[in-house]
Amino acid sequence: MKKLQIIARLSILLVIFLVLNACQTASENYPIDYEQLSEDERIVIRFSHVVGEDTPKGMAARKFAELLKERSNGFIEVQVFSNGKLYKDGEEMEALQRGDVQMIAPATSKLTKLIPEIAIYDLPFAFRSYDEIHEYSKSSAGRHLVDKLEAHNLIALSIWDSGFKQLSNNVRPITHYSDLKGLQMRIMPSDILHKQFTTVGSSTKLIDFNNVFNELQKSTIDGQENTLSNFTSKSMYTLQNYLTISNHGYLGYFVLFNLEFWNSLSPDVKLLIHEVLVEVEQWEWAAAEKLNKEKLNEIEECQCIDIEYLDEGSMEEWEQAMLPVYDYYRAKYSNYYLNSLPKFEN
Repeated sequence: MKKLQIIARLSILLVIFLVLNACQTASENYPIDYEQLSEDERIVIRFSHVVGEDTPKGMAARKFAELLKERSNGFIEVQVFSNGKLYKDGEEMEALQRGDVQMIAPATSKLTKLIPEIAIYDLPFAFRSYDEIHEYSKSSAGRHLVDKLEAHNLIALSIWDSGFKQLSNNVRPITHYSDLKGLQMRIMPSDILHKQFTTVGSSTKLIDFNNVFNELQKSTIDGQENTLSNFTSKSMYTLQNYLTISNHGYLGYFVLFNLEFWNSLSPDVKLLIHEVLVEVEQWEWAAAEKLNKEKLNEIEECQCIDIEYLDEGSMEEWEQAMLPVYDYYRAKYSNYYLNSLPKFEN
Protein backbone atom coordinates (compact mmCIF):
# COMPACT_ATOMS: atom_id res chain seq x y z
CA MET A 1 0.00 0.00 0.00
CA LYS A 2 2.79 2.35 0.95
CA LYS A 3 4.58 1.46 -2.27
CA LEU A 4 1.47 2.36 -4.28
CA GLN A 5 1.25 5.76 -2.55
CA ILE A 6 4.87 6.51 -3.45
CA ILE A 7 4.25 5.56 -7.08
CA ALA A 8 1.13 7.74 -7.16
CA ARG A 9 3.00 10.73 -5.77
CA LEU A 10 5.83 10.28 -8.24
CA SER A 11 3.31 10.07 -11.07
CA ILE A 12 1.68 13.34 -9.96
CA LEU A 13 5.06 15.05 -9.77
CA LEU A 14 5.91 13.79 -13.25
CA VAL A 15 2.63 15.12 -14.66
CA ILE A 16 3.21 18.51 -13.00
CA PHE A 17 6.75 18.64 -14.43
CA LEU A 18 5.52 17.81 -17.93
CA VAL A 19 2.74 20.42 -17.77
CA LEU A 20 5.11 23.13 -16.54
CA ASN A 21 7.66 22.24 -19.21
CA ALA A 22 4.98 22.37 -21.93
CA CYS A 23 3.82 25.78 -20.74
CA GLN A 24 7.36 27.11 -20.78
CA THR A 25 7.96 25.77 -24.30
CA ALA A 26 4.71 27.29 -25.53
CA SER A 27 5.58 30.67 -24.07
CA GLU A 28 8.98 30.56 -25.77
CA ASN A 29 7.50 29.70 -29.18
CA TYR A 30 4.45 31.95 -29.08
CA PRO A 31 5.18 35.39 -30.57
CA ILE A 32 5.17 38.33 -28.18
CA ASP A 33 2.40 40.88 -28.79
CA TYR A 34 4.19 44.21 -28.47
CA GLU A 35 1.00 46.18 -29.16
CA GLN A 36 0.30 46.14 -25.43
CA LEU A 37 3.41 48.26 -24.87
CA SER A 38 3.27 52.05 -24.70
CA GLU A 39 4.72 54.28 -27.46
CA ASP A 40 7.81 54.82 -25.31
CA GLU A 41 8.41 51.06 -25.20
CA ARG A 42 7.79 50.44 -28.92
CA ILE A 43 9.44 51.91 -32.01
CA VAL A 44 7.14 54.52 -33.57
CA ILE A 45 7.88 55.83 -37.08
CA ARG A 46 5.89 58.88 -38.16
CA PHE A 47 5.61 58.89 -41.96
CA SER A 48 4.38 62.13 -43.53
CA HIS A 49 3.49 62.55 -47.21
CA VAL A 50 1.45 65.00 -49.29
CA VAL A 51 -0.42 62.88 -51.84
CA GLY A 52 -3.73 61.01 -51.61
CA GLU A 53 -4.15 57.57 -50.09
CA ASP A 54 -5.29 56.13 -53.41
CA THR A 55 -2.06 57.05 -55.22
CA PRO A 56 0.89 54.64 -55.58
CA LYS A 57 2.79 56.36 -52.75
CA GLY A 58 -0.28 56.46 -50.54
CA MET A 59 -0.98 52.76 -51.04
CA ALA A 60 2.68 51.79 -50.57
CA ALA A 61 2.88 53.79 -47.34
CA ARG A 62 -0.07 51.87 -45.91
CA LYS A 63 1.32 48.53 -47.07
CA PHE A 64 4.72 49.30 -45.51
CA ALA A 65 3.01 50.15 -42.21
CA GLU A 66 0.88 46.99 -42.25
CA LEU A 67 3.74 44.63 -43.11
CA LEU A 68 6.15 46.13 -40.59
CA LYS A 69 3.56 45.91 -37.82
CA GLU A 70 2.81 42.30 -38.75
CA ARG A 71 6.44 41.17 -39.11
CA SER A 72 7.49 42.86 -35.84
CA ASN A 73 4.42 41.61 -33.91
CA GLY A 74 3.49 45.21 -33.20
CA PHE A 75 6.91 46.28 -31.89
CA ILE A 76 7.34 48.72 -34.80
CA GLU A 77 4.41 51.02 -35.54
CA VAL A 78 4.37 53.22 -38.64
CA GLN A 79 1.93 56.10 -38.31
CA VAL A 80 1.06 57.37 -41.82
CA PHE A 81 -0.11 60.96 -42.33
CA SER A 82 -1.30 61.50 -45.92
CA ASN A 83 -2.46 64.53 -47.94
CA GLY A 84 -0.15 66.93 -46.11
CA LYS A 85 -2.19 66.57 -42.89
CA LEU A 86 0.89 66.70 -40.68
CA TYR A 87 3.32 68.73 -42.81
CA LYS A 88 2.77 70.50 -46.11
CA ASP A 89 4.80 70.03 -49.27
CA GLY A 90 7.37 72.70 -48.38
CA GLU A 91 7.57 71.73 -44.70
CA GLU A 92 8.15 67.99 -44.56
CA MET A 93 11.85 68.02 -45.48
CA GLU A 94 12.84 70.32 -42.62
CA ALA A 95 10.57 68.35 -40.28
CA LEU A 96 12.45 65.17 -41.20
CA GLN A 97 15.86 66.79 -40.76
CA ARG A 98 14.82 68.06 -37.33
CA GLY A 99 13.53 64.63 -36.37
CA ASP A 100 9.91 65.77 -35.91
CA VAL A 101 9.02 62.90 -38.24
CA GLN A 102 11.17 59.87 -38.95
CA MET A 103 10.22 59.15 -42.55
CA ILE A 104 9.03 60.90 -45.72
CA ALA A 105 8.98 60.04 -49.44
CA PRO A 106 9.44 63.30 -51.37
CA ALA A 107 9.58 63.64 -55.13
CA THR A 108 13.13 63.56 -56.45
CA SER A 109 12.71 67.22 -57.52
CA LYS A 110 12.23 68.25 -53.88
CA LEU A 111 15.76 67.06 -53.12
CA THR A 112 17.43 69.38 -55.62
CA LYS A 113 17.71 72.12 -52.98
CA LEU A 114 20.02 69.80 -51.03
CA ILE A 115 21.62 67.85 -53.88
CA PRO A 116 21.27 69.90 -57.11
CA GLU A 117 22.71 67.09 -59.26
CA ILE A 118 19.75 64.85 -58.36
CA ALA A 119 17.84 66.86 -60.97
CA ILE A 120 19.16 64.21 -63.37
CA TYR A 121 15.80 62.48 -62.73
CA ASP A 122 13.98 65.61 -63.99
CA LEU A 123 15.63 65.68 -67.40
CA PRO A 124 13.03 65.34 -70.18
CA PHE A 125 13.15 62.01 -71.99
CA ALA A 126 16.01 60.80 -69.79
CA PHE A 127 14.40 57.37 -69.39
CA ARG A 128 12.31 55.29 -71.77
CA SER A 129 11.15 52.64 -69.31
CA TYR A 130 10.69 51.94 -65.62
CA ASP A 131 13.45 49.34 -65.79
CA GLU A 132 15.92 52.01 -66.92
CA ILE A 133 14.95 54.21 -63.99
CA HIS A 134 15.25 51.45 -61.42
CA GLU A 135 18.58 50.26 -62.81
CA TYR A 136 19.97 53.81 -62.75
CA SER A 137 18.87 54.33 -59.13
CA LYS A 138 20.76 51.18 -58.10
CA SER A 139 23.84 51.96 -60.23
CA SER A 140 27.08 53.45 -58.94
CA ALA A 141 26.03 56.89 -60.18
CA GLY A 142 22.59 56.57 -58.63
CA ARG A 143 23.98 55.44 -55.27
CA HIS A 144 26.61 58.16 -55.32
CA LEU A 145 23.84 60.75 -55.66
CA VAL A 146 21.73 59.58 -52.73
CA ASP A 147 24.78 58.98 -50.53
CA LYS A 148 25.23 62.76 -50.56
CA LEU A 149 22.03 63.03 -48.51
CA GLU A 150 23.79 61.71 -45.40
CA ALA A 151 25.53 65.08 -45.03
CA HIS A 152 22.02 66.50 -44.47
CA ASN A 153 21.01 63.97 -41.78
CA LEU A 154 19.04 61.90 -44.31
CA ILE A 155 19.34 58.38 -45.68
CA ALA A 156 17.56 57.05 -48.78
CA LEU A 157 16.52 53.40 -48.54
CA SER A 158 14.20 52.92 -51.51
CA ILE A 159 12.71 54.53 -54.62
CA TRP A 160 8.99 54.45 -55.39
CA ASP A 161 7.38 55.32 -58.71
CA SER A 162 4.59 57.76 -59.35
CA GLY A 163 5.05 57.21 -63.06
CA PHE A 164 5.72 59.08 -66.29
CA LYS A 165 4.41 62.64 -66.46
CA GLN A 166 1.78 63.98 -68.83
CA LEU A 167 0.90 67.58 -69.75
CA SER A 168 -2.40 69.34 -69.17
CA ASN A 169 -3.64 72.89 -69.78
CA ASN A 170 -6.83 74.86 -70.33
CA VAL A 171 -5.77 76.93 -73.38
CA ARG A 172 -5.16 74.65 -76.37
CA PRO A 173 -4.25 71.10 -77.42
CA ILE A 174 -0.52 70.36 -77.17
CA THR A 175 0.59 68.18 -80.05
CA HIS A 176 3.88 69.91 -80.87
CA TYR A 177 6.37 71.34 -78.40
CA SER A 178 5.76 74.80 -79.92
CA ASP A 179 2.20 74.62 -78.55
CA LEU A 180 3.68 75.18 -75.09
CA LYS A 181 4.90 78.64 -76.04
CA GLY A 182 3.29 81.37 -73.96
CA LEU A 183 1.72 79.02 -71.40
CA GLN A 184 2.41 79.39 -67.70
CA MET A 185 3.08 75.96 -66.20
CA ARG A 186 3.26 74.82 -62.60
CA ILE A 187 6.51 73.12 -61.64
CA MET A 188 8.13 71.54 -58.59
CA PRO A 189 11.35 73.09 -57.20
CA SER A 190 13.91 72.13 -59.84
CA ASP A 191 15.98 74.33 -62.13
CA ILE A 192 15.88 71.55 -64.72
CA LEU A 193 12.07 71.62 -64.81
CA HIS A 194 12.21 75.40 -65.17
CA LYS A 195 14.71 75.07 -68.02
CA GLN A 196 12.59 72.35 -69.66
CA PHE A 197 9.64 74.70 -70.08
CA THR A 198 11.50 77.95 -70.80
CA THR A 199 13.41 76.14 -73.57
CA VAL A 200 10.14 75.80 -75.48
CA GLY A 201 8.83 79.27 -74.61
CA SER A 202 6.73 78.61 -71.50
CA SER A 203 6.94 80.47 -68.21
CA THR A 204 6.86 78.62 -64.91
CA LYS A 205 5.44 79.05 -61.43
CA LEU A 206 6.57 77.11 -58.37
CA ILE A 207 3.51 75.78 -56.50
CA ASP A 208 3.20 73.15 -53.75
CA PHE A 209 1.29 70.06 -54.85
CA ASN A 210 -1.59 70.57 -52.41
CA ASN A 211 -2.18 74.08 -53.81
CA VAL A 212 -2.19 73.19 -57.52
CA PHE A 213 -5.97 72.63 -57.70
CA ASN A 214 -6.68 76.02 -56.13
CA GLU A 215 -4.26 77.79 -58.46
CA LEU A 216 -5.83 76.10 -61.49
CA GLN A 217 -9.23 77.13 -60.19
CA LYS A 218 -8.09 80.77 -59.88
CA SER A 219 -6.47 80.59 -63.35
CA THR A 220 -3.13 81.84 -62.04
CA ILE A 221 -1.53 79.11 -64.15
CA ASP A 222 -2.51 77.61 -67.49
CA GLY A 223 -1.37 74.08 -66.92
CA GLN A 224 0.86 71.56 -65.19
CA GLU A 225 2.72 68.28 -65.60
CA ASN A 226 2.04 65.22 -63.48
CA THR A 227 1.36 61.51 -63.48
CA LEU A 228 -2.18 60.38 -64.16
CA SER A 229 -2.60 58.96 -60.65
CA ASN A 230 -1.83 62.38 -59.14
CA PHE A 231 -3.80 64.20 -61.85
CA THR A 232 -6.96 62.24 -61.06
CA SER A 233 -6.52 62.02 -57.27
CA LYS A 234 -6.82 65.81 -57.08
CA SER A 235 -9.53 65.98 -59.80
CA MET A 236 -7.40 68.32 -61.91
CA TYR A 237 -9.13 67.07 -65.05
CA THR A 238 -12.24 68.98 -63.96
CA LEU A 239 -10.31 72.25 -64.39
CA GLN A 240 -8.28 71.45 -67.51
CA ASN A 241 -9.52 71.20 -71.08
CA TYR A 242 -6.58 69.43 -72.71
CA LEU A 243 -4.36 66.50 -71.78
CA THR A 244 -1.31 65.27 -73.72
CA ILE A 245 -0.01 61.77 -73.09
CA SER A 246 3.64 62.71 -73.56
CA ASN A 247 5.54 60.49 -71.10
CA HIS A 248 8.16 63.21 -71.29
CA GLY A 249 9.56 62.90 -67.78
CA TYR A 250 9.70 60.73 -64.70
CA LEU A 251 8.20 61.42 -61.29
CA GLY A 252 9.41 59.25 -58.44
CA TYR A 253 9.99 59.38 -54.72
CA PHE A 254 12.99 58.58 -52.58
CA VAL A 255 11.98 56.92 -49.32
CA LEU A 256 13.96 58.83 -46.69
CA PHE A 257 14.66 58.29 -43.00
CA ASN A 258 16.13 60.73 -40.54
CA LEU A 259 19.73 59.51 -40.36
CA GLU A 260 20.13 60.04 -36.61
CA PHE A 261 16.96 58.03 -35.98
CA TRP A 262 18.13 55.30 -38.38
CA ASN A 263 21.49 55.01 -36.64
CA SER A 264 19.73 54.64 -33.28
CA LEU A 265 18.02 51.42 -34.40
CA SER A 266 19.42 48.00 -33.61
CA PRO A 267 20.87 45.89 -36.45
CA ASP A 268 17.96 43.42 -36.37
CA VAL A 269 15.38 46.24 -36.62
CA LYS A 270 17.29 47.81 -39.54
CA LEU A 271 17.39 44.44 -41.28
CA LEU A 272 13.64 43.95 -40.87
CA ILE A 273 12.88 47.43 -42.23
CA HIS A 274 15.22 46.80 -45.18
CA GLU A 275 13.53 43.48 -45.97
CA VAL A 276 10.05 45.00 -45.83
CA LEU A 277 11.11 47.97 -47.99
CA VAL A 278 12.53 45.67 -50.67
CA GLU A 279 9.23 43.80 -50.77
CA VAL A 280 7.12 46.98 -50.80
CA GLU A 281 9.34 48.55 -53.47
CA GLN A 282 8.64 45.72 -55.91
CA TRP A 283 4.94 45.83 -55.05
CA GLU A 284 4.77 49.62 -55.47
CA TRP A 285 6.47 49.58 -58.86
CA ALA A 286 3.87 47.15 -60.23
CA ALA A 287 1.00 49.01 -58.53
CA ALA A 288 2.07 52.38 -59.96
CA GLU A 289 2.26 51.10 -63.52
CA LYS A 290 -1.11 49.35 -63.20
CA LEU A 291 -2.83 52.34 -61.57
CA ASN A 292 -1.66 54.82 -64.21
CA LYS A 293 -3.00 52.57 -66.97
CA GLU A 294 -6.33 52.30 -65.15
CA LYS A 295 -6.54 56.08 -64.71
CA LEU A 296 -5.89 56.64 -68.43
CA ASN A 297 -8.74 54.25 -69.25
CA GLU A 298 -11.03 56.10 -66.84
CA ILE A 299 -10.21 59.48 -68.37
CA GLU A 300 -10.69 58.13 -71.90
CA GLU A 301 -14.06 56.64 -70.97
CA CYS A 302 -15.37 59.74 -69.19
CA GLN A 303 -14.75 61.89 -72.29
CA CYS A 304 -14.38 64.84 -69.93
CA ILE A 305 -11.13 66.18 -71.38
CA ASP A 306 -9.60 66.35 -74.85
CA ILE A 307 -6.70 63.86 -75.09
CA GLU A 308 -3.72 63.98 -77.46
CA TYR A 309 -1.11 61.23 -77.77
CA LEU A 310 2.52 61.70 -78.81
CA ASP A 311 3.72 58.99 -81.17
CA GLU A 312 7.30 57.76 -81.32
CA GLY A 313 8.28 60.20 -84.06
CA SER A 314 6.86 63.17 -82.15
CA MET A 315 8.65 62.11 -78.97
CA GLU A 316 11.97 62.03 -80.82
CA GLU A 317 11.28 65.53 -82.18
CA TRP A 318 10.47 66.79 -78.66
CA GLU A 319 13.61 65.13 -77.33
CA GLN A 320 15.75 66.97 -79.87
CA ALA A 321 14.09 70.27 -78.93
CA MET A 322 14.98 69.61 -75.28
CA LEU A 323 18.72 69.12 -75.89
CA PRO A 324 19.53 72.59 -74.48
CA VAL A 325 18.30 71.30 -71.10
CA TYR A 326 21.01 68.62 -71.24
CA ASP A 327 23.60 71.24 -72.18
CA TYR A 328 22.50 73.26 -69.16
CA TYR A 329 22.88 70.26 -66.85
CA ARG A 330 26.26 69.36 -68.35
CA ALA A 331 27.59 72.89 -67.89
CA LYS A 332 26.31 73.23 -64.33
CA TYR A 333 26.76 69.73 -62.89
CA SER A 334 28.92 66.65 -63.28
CA ASN A 335 29.13 64.82 -66.58
CA TYR A 336 29.43 61.62 -64.56
CA TYR A 337 25.70 61.41 -63.76
CA LEU A 338 24.71 62.38 -67.29
CA ASN A 339 27.02 59.91 -69.02
CA SER A 340 25.73 57.14 -66.74
CA LEU A 341 22.20 57.45 -68.11
CA PRO A 342 21.16 54.32 -70.05
CA LYS A 343 20.47 56.39 -73.19
CA PHE A 344 24.15 57.44 -73.32
CA GLU A 345 25.65 54.15 -72.15
CA ASN A 346 23.99 51.98 -74.78
